[in-house]
Amino acid sequence: MKGVFSAPGDYIYFKSQVPLHKIPIYSKQWRYYDFGPKVVPPLICLPGTAGTADVYYKQIMSLSMKGYRVISVDIPRVWNHHEWIQAFEKFLDAIDVHHIHLYGTSLGGFLAQLFAQHRPRRVRSLVLSNTFLETSSFSAAMPWAPIVGWTPAFLLKRYVLTGIRDGPHEPFIADSMDFVVAQVETLSREDLASRLSLTVDAASVGPLLLSDSLITIMDTNDFCAIPQQLKDQVIQMYPGARLASLKTGGDFPFLSRPDEVNLHLQLHLRRAGVEARPDLVRGMPKDGAGGSSSEQNNGRGDTDDAPEDDKRDSVNTLNANELPLAPEEIKATIMQTVAGRTRLSDATLLDLSSPEPAGDG
Repeated sequence: MKGVFSAPGDYIYFKSQVPLHKIPIYSKQWRYYDFGPKVVPPLICLPGTAGTADVYYKQIMSLSMKGYRVISVDIPRVWNHHEWIQAFEKFLDAIDVHHIHLYGTSLGGFLAQLFAQHRPRRVRSLVLSNTFLETSSFSAAMPWAPIVGWTPAFLLKRYVLTGIRDGPHEPFIADSMDFVVAQVETLSREDLASRLSLTVDAASVGPLLLSDSLITIMDTNDFCAIPQQLKDQVIQMYPGARLASLKTGGDFPFLSRPDEVNLHLQLHLRRAGVEARPDLVRGMPKDGAGGSSSEQNNGRGDTDDAPEDDKRDSVNTLNANELPLAPEEIKATIMQTVAGRTRLSDATLLDLSSPEPAGDG
């Protein structure tokens, strides 16, 4: 994860073919891709703390060409789980989507389960990858969560990056990490702060009305930022779910093992009764008119491939001098920075013990 990051060729091609949509819904700004035959019930992809809508570009390219509709979204700036459920439902209403299939990784998997619990009539199936059921372990490891809203962007980014395992990796896994790190660099302070708040906001997944047979659990077996104990709890929660274990893939198998992930997603959608429509696939024309574009959304949103003034839509370079701080350095710097902005009690400052990074993906 050091040096200059160069965007993969297939990602550059993806950006040139698939339009980016941006729509404001009340106070929330939604940024998403929507591609594939609109008559097909969509698979909606929800990223983790470090992810953006772009991290699922390999799934969008592959599955849409097979006749499936894939929507990949950024997690908007919501600060608790009730706000997430309401905001996501309004988003679905705005794009005129009623019944959905959800694929969530890490934090995205947790949010997918919460939405399925509270809006059961809208969720037809779930694919969960490297995720968890409750946030207590993350809040215990992040006692400085109450002041996350005042923490500078560079500290939040470095905190998130400490959750991405560094070291020698095989090329595909290393490339997936570099890609996600580049995406983290595009996130604003508010984006990062809200996502970290979601990982520590007190919440847990209760029983779902959805049958276990409509749930696929797709975990990697090599390494992951989510502790194995938390992943095991998900498996125990849904004993009848289909297990799709990946021998390797790290935190981001959708990038490092896309062929395996796409195959499991396709099998899951078939089992969930989704009928692909390859006869409606028109390819990826240069003008981005294929699949489901904003023109088919009654003009509700803007499309934008890569505007020069929007750093969220470009792949930034990673400065080799901006490496993740050690947990002790994060702690000390946060204490110094925040203490200068707001008066904290001695007890609060003492509680800023060395944090363990929240799960990314």
